[in-house]
Amino acid sequence: MNTLSCQVTRITPFNDSVYQVVLTPSQPFEFKAGQYLSIIMGEKDKRPFSIASAPHQTEIELHIGAAVAESYPMQVIERLQSCLANQETIGIEAPAGNAFLRSEHTRPRLLIAGGTGFSYIKSMIEQQIEERNDTPVTFYWGCRTTEAMYYHSIAQDWQQTYPWLTFIPVVEEADEHWQGKQANLLEQIKTDYTDVSDFDIYIAGRFDMAAAARDMLRSLNVNEKHLYGDAYMFLKG
Repeated sequence: MNTLSCQVTRITPFNDSVYQVVLTPSQPFEFKAGQYLSIIMGEKDKRPFSIASAPHQTEIELHIGAAVAESYPMQVIERLQSCLANQETIGIEAPAGNAFLRSEHTRPRLLIAGGTGFSYIKSMIEQQIEERNDTPVTFYWGCRTTEAMYYHSIAQDWQQTYPWLTFIPVVEEADEHWQGKQANLLEQIKTDYTDVSDFDIYIAGRFDMAAAARDMLRSLNVNEKHLYGDAYMFLKG
């Protein structure tokens, strides 16, 4: 793992609770699609975020959900905003994580993201595009509301451009104009599948979502050797 300084290039709100952060590292570093980095807030305070950019890209993109003032992620946003305003650098540790894209696998891929877990999936899809790899991908993205689905347009563009990708957006609360699924994310997947044993499955979201997803996927005969999510390094059972 490398310790690097980064210039904060820009911070852009996607909506009132999710920020796009773009960092320019002081030197290139290697990582795999689906890995994460840690923002160094202090000697013993290092906060992990999925890398949303793909390995071939020179800038590092993060998606940080920070809805509540003084919250754990909002403290990071405020530090990054201070660095941007004062032209200071921020330290990172990278890369980390074992739930990276297995590009060599030819099994179809089921990608599941809750909320800002989209950032993890974005890195892998953009890597697959870069590799010109046509392994079939079905991507479920679940959010509470349509407004929370902050990068819906880019996911739609992927689906329209790449025949190997199917994008299924799922929200719990929708208006009459919504054209995706309206349901709980995991319940929707269970409705759509009876057996997922043939898939490589990648999951990103809150720990409670990841735990519930694993339980649900076990009921669908998941092959756990092909179930990837960094949350499972910390979740027992």
